[in-house]
Amino acid sequence: MSKTTHISACDIEDRWLVYDASLFPLGRMATQIAMQLMGKDRPTFTASEICGAHVVVLNSAKAKVTGQKNEQKKYKDYSGYPGGLHLSSMDQMRQRRPNDIVTLAVRRMLPKGPLGKKMLSRLKVYPGTDHPHAAQSPVAVESLGA
Repeated sequence: MSKTTHISACDIEDRWLVYDASLFPLGRMATQIAMQLMGKDRPTFTASEICGAHVVVLNSAKAKVTGQKNEQKKYKDYSGYPGGLHLSSMDQMRQRRPNDIVTLAVRRMLPKGPLGKKMLSRLKVYPGTDHPHAAQSPVAVESLGA
């Protein structure tokens, strides 16, 4: 009979991963990042603990999408007042807030609640190729694989 083990936060080693958003389709990259932030890619996954990796995404301004999503995909922003709904296309978001394209795609795939917010805080998104996390010696992800 196998025994289920519960891993605690002190038993988890930190991993740092780097994605280049200009190399992968946005949705496929976002699902992979969400799985790694949750820690579901590890055999030591525990649902009630933060056991995922830290993820750095570079070139968010050049995120790849397929089809007509640049013109047709709409992002909603609501101020809370009557008539306060603002719609913007992906092209407009890419110019105004390029990091939000990747952040919103990943955030919607994470669990809702306090644990999901902590997982999302481990996601660092940058519009260019420079990032201040070189001291953590992150591993570059070359392909989205199984």
